[in-house]
Amino acid sequence: MTDTAAATRASRRRASRVDITLVLGLTMLGVIVLISILGPLLSDQSLANVGAVRPRRPPGPEFWLGTDAQGRDMFTLMLHATPNTLKMGLIAGVIGVGFGTVVGLISGHFGGWIDSVISIISDALMTVPAIAILVILAGNIAEMTTMIMALVVASLSWMFTARTVRAQVLTVKERGYVEVARVNGMAPLEILFIEVMPNVAPYILASFVGTVSAAILATIGLEALGLGAQNEMTLGNTIYWAQQSSAVLRGFWWWWGPPIVVIAVIFVGLFLTSVGFDRFANPRLGRE
Repeated sequence: MTDTAAATRASRRRASRVDITLVLGLTMLGVIVLISILGPLLSDQSLANVGAVRPRRPPGPEFWLGTDAQGRDMFTLMLHATPNTLKMGLIAGVIGVGFGTVVGLISGHFGGWIDSVISIISDALMTVPAIAILVILAGNIAEMTTMIMALVVASLSWMFTARTVRAQVLTVKERGYVEVARVNGMAPLEILFIEVMPNVAPYILASFVGTVSAAILATIGLEALGLGAQNEMTLGNTIYWAQQSSAVLRGFWWWWGPPIVVIAVIFVGLFLTSVGFDRFANPRLGRE
């Protein structure tokens, strides 16, 4: 009895840690999303245009984060650049994870030649270096946009979700309650969406968070190299123009500091959320 009570208390402590991790991550992301929604509505976008204000002004009462070499208000620029960066990650995550989930469910549930063909295609595409493809496309497209970048990243990220979902479907469909549903005459698609899908959902959520994080990282990396959507306000472009103006050497920290802080908050929030979902989906991680 004592061992059982101790195990119960340990399980509750693990659940509490998972809740704290997940809640903290979702809170950080929620704050960023809220600022991204309300910021553009409550600010004057013209202040973030090139030549809108006097350039190279340090932070002060008039411009809280100062202005950059192009004469843009950094605070206003952050309010408009953050949602554009998040939009690329969310579009890539929704499309990539959505397609990968469908492919993984079909592959794992029906098996046979369908599973073999899908596995060969996904394994082959996983060997292709995604960053190289992104650089080649960015260098050969006349006008890069955030939508094109998001679609390209999505097309190169669905394979990981497909493999994860397939593996979980292969595990879940062998469980007793799925066999009972099959014996009772439930159709294959009904078994897939009623019995299998709810048990795979935590893995899909964790994969979505990971895909969004990878998409944002890839797009910021391209933009920082000058291969992104140069005509749109994004965090990566802000870092690129700070590099072009030698902000670090000249001591203008407010040109590169704010976008790096925002990016750090986004990634920490995504990391904590991913860890929370992983522990929820994999009880063994909580025990470890």
